[in-house]
Amino acid sequence: MLTTLLKAKLHRARVTHSVLEYEGSCAIDGALLDLSGIREYEQIHIYNVNNGARFITYAIRAEKGSGIISVNGAAARHAAPNDIVIICAYAAFDRNELDAFKPALIYVNQQNRVIRVGDSIPEQQP
Repeated sequence: MLTTLLKAKLHRARVTHSVLEYEGSCAIDGALLDLSGIREYEQIHIYNVNNGARFITYAIRAEKGSGIISVNGAAARHAAPNDIVIICAYAAFDRNELDAFKPALIYVNQQNRVIRVGDSIPEQQP
């Protein structure tokens, strides 16, 4: 049996572009892709903090160091420039891989520059 876990997260990235007429996908700064381990053409889930939209697309590479987060094609209907989004990738693991696995958690500022990297989320307090 496989268990699906969070593989990587880009937390509170700011959408820089929303291009309806571009071939569908989400262009992500290549430095963020490399750091997070998200691969080009990998399925990603995007959660829009501004409007609550949740949608699935795939990642494509934007110029390294550009800060670009561009939501394209039909997905552009769910995000506008300056919206805050959480971008997640998931992976399936077998029982032998579960205990050793740690996700890549990438926290960015308003310019989509890395401010912190982690591998665990603090326990939520009441």
